[in-house]
Amino acid sequence: MRALLDLVLLVLKLYGYVIIIVAIMSWLIAFNVINIYNNVVRSIWTSMNALTEPLLRPIRSMLPTMGGLDISPIVLLLLLFLIEDIIVTYIYPNVF
Repeated sequence: MRALLDLVLLVLKLYGYVIIIVAIMSWLIAFNVINIYNNVVRSIWTSMNALTEPLLRPIRSMLPTMGGLDISPIVLLLLLFLIEDIIVTYIYPNVF
């Protein structure tokens, strides 16, 4: 059972990295540092959006509009950190 919890923690940590990569890529695309018309960049952007958008969309719909500022990745990262902390603090010590 601990191996399964370790796997869940690893997946949560990797998903956190994906969220950070998507946020940085969105800034780079917005400031025209990287070109979305490049096939490699477009394929990376599409795959990263496919991974994160299903969880970010409901958060965006609940948050009020704040101009051009999107804080939904920050909210999702905080939720991931909360889930990781709950697993490590409460569930992991009680599993044999």
